[in-house]
Amino acid sequence: MNLTLHYGWLGVLEAGAIAFAIGAVICLIWRPLCRLMGLDTGHVIGWASFASVLISAGIDLRHLVSLFFVNPGSPAYAQQALAGIHDPDRLGLRVLLEIIGALTGVVLVWLAYEQIGKQRPRD
Repeated sequence: MNLTLHYGWLGVLEAGAIAFAIGAVICLIWRPLCRLMGLDTGHVIGWASFASVLISAGIDLRHLVSLFFVNPGSPAYAQQALAGIHDPDRLGLRVLLEIIGALTGVVLVWLAYEQIGKQRPRD
């Protein structure tokens, strides 16, 4: 995410909440599109989950993966890699909560659509 967040646990929770909102909005967008294309519920959940995780955790996930390729024997390379990361101490936890938040947003919107569909009388 390219937002300025707080440091520490507050920043991790903010990132998770933003990812939750992104997941919910993406699911709201994908459901009518998949219905128009004649796709089933699995496609809605799958594509909405993929898109929301990519949008919400993409940059932090890229930073996390790129840290594995830094030469640990060179402090200069490690310092350069960590310089571009917002709150590198909580990077892994932030990525985890972004993924969980995005997937939770998708699933809760899907469950809400399912409950609305069950309450409607069918003719």
